[in-house]
Amino acid sequence: MNSRTALVTERGVLDGLLAGLTQTPGRAVPTQSQWLKTLRAQALERVGALRLPSKHDEAWRFTSLAAFTQQSFHPLGTPSALQPDDMEHLHIEEATTRLVFVDGVHAPQLSSVCSDASLVVGTLASRMATQASSIAQHLGQHAVFQDALFAALNTAFLTDAAVLVMPCDTALATPVHVLFISTQPEVASHPRLLLVAGAGSKVTLIEDYVALHPGAYFTNSVAELALGANAQVAHIRIQRESRQAFHMASCAVSLGAASRYHSVSIAQGGQISRLDLKLLQTADVAECTLDGLALIGGEQLADTHTFVDHAKPHGVSRQLHKCIVGGAAHAVFNGKVMVRPGAQKTVSTQSSRNLLLSGQALVDTQPQLEIFADDVKCTHGATVGQLDSEEVFYLQSRGLPEAVARNLLTYAFGAEVINRIPVASLRRQLEQTVLQQTTGQP
Repeated sequence: MNSRTALVTERGVLDGLLAGLTQTPGRAVPTQSQWLKTLRAQALERVGALRLPSKHDEAWRFTSLAAFTQQSFHPLGTPSALQPDDMEHLHIEEATTRLVFVDGVHAPQLSSVCSDASLVVGTLASRMATQASSIAQHLGQHAVFQDALFAALNTAFLTDAAVLVMPCDTALATPVHVLFISTQPEVASHPRLLLVAGAGSKVTLIEDYVALHPGAYFTNSVAELALGANAQVAHIRIQRESRQAFHMASCAVSLGAASRYHSVSIAQGGQISRLDLKLLQTADVAECTLDGLALIGGEQLADTHTFVDHAKPHGVSRQLHKCIVGGAAHAVFNGKVMVRPGAQKTVSTQSSRNLLLSGQALVDTQPQLEIFADDVKCTHGATVGQLDSEEVFYLQSRGLPEAVARNLLTYAFGAEVINRIPVASLRRQLEQTVLQQTTGQP
C-alpha cells in the first residue's frame, strides 16, 4: 500500500466513525453545558488535525493499524434487547453497585445501584444537574487529547459516561462494577469513565469489557481517575472482548498527597488492543502499584504503554507486567518512569516478564527510566523466554505428562498477577479462564 492509498484508507475509516456524531439512537444526551460543548468542539477540531498513528511514530513502532483501516464501523442502530439472564455469567457477586452499558449505551434495566449514601454513582446524563461542578473540574482534564487521536475521538463523542464520586472520608465496602458489553458486530462505541475519589476515601472499581458475539467491532475507551489526599483506589481493568475486536484505551490517573492507587489490568481479547496508562504524582508521598497481564494467542496483538510521572518528592511506584504469548501473537510493553527535578526520595521498581509458548510468538518490551533528581532508588528489568526445561522435567518426574506440566507452569506464571486482584469471585473467574486458555494454546 503506497502512502497516498494509506491516507485515503485512513481518512475513510475516520470519516465513517465521525459520521456517527449526528446519529445517537438510544443514547441519553445530557443538557449540554457550555463547558461540555467547548470540550467536544476542541476534541473534534483535534480529530480533524490528527492522523492515525503508524509504525513511523515512535510510540507505535511495534503496532500496525493496517487491519483497523480496512474495517468499516458505524454507530449503533437498533439497541439490543439484552435480558438479565444473558449476562448472568458476567455478574460479580461482591459488587452491589453495577453500571451496565450495551454497545456504548447505558442500560438502566440491567444496572443496579446500592442505596449507600456515601457514593454518588450514575451516568453523566443523570448527574449533571447535581454534580456539574465536580464533573467539570475533572472530566476531560486528565486524559489530554491534543496529540492523541483516539482520546480526541472519544471526547468528541462525549455525551454520556459512567460517573463515580466518593465523598471525603468515606469507604465503600463492596466493589463498583462498570460493565461494557458488545452485542453487535461492526459497531463503534466510545465508553467514558470518571472516578473522583475525595480525600480520605476508599473504593474498589472494576472496569470490565466483554463481548457476547465473536465478530469485529471497535471499542474506544477513556477513563479518568482523580485521587484526593489519602484516598485509596483499587482499579481492576478486564479486557475480554472478541478476538476479532479492536480495542483502544486511555487511562489517566492523578495522585494526590499520600494517596494509594493499585491497578490490575488483564488483556485477553482483541485482534488489536492498546492501553495507554498514565499516572501523574501531583503531591508528596503518593504511591502506585501497577500489575498487568496480557494472555494472547493466534494472531492477536496486545500493546501496553505505561507512563509514571513522579513530579513530587517521596513518591513510590511498583510495576509488574507479564505477557503469555502463543501462536503467532505479538505482545508489546513500553513502561516509562520519569523522575522530575525536585522529586527527591522517589522509589521506583519496574519488571517486565514475558513467556513465549511457540516459535512464532513475539514480544517487544522496553522498560525506561528518565531521572532528573539525584536522591532516588529506581530499578527496571525485562526477561523474555520459554518455559524452564528443568521445571518441566521435575514435574514429569512426579508423574505428570509433559503437556500437563507445561500447562501448569504457564498457568502459574499468569496466576501471579491474577492473585493480586482483591475480589475473590472475579479472581476465580479469571483463574478458570487462564487455565482454559493456557491449556488450549497452540
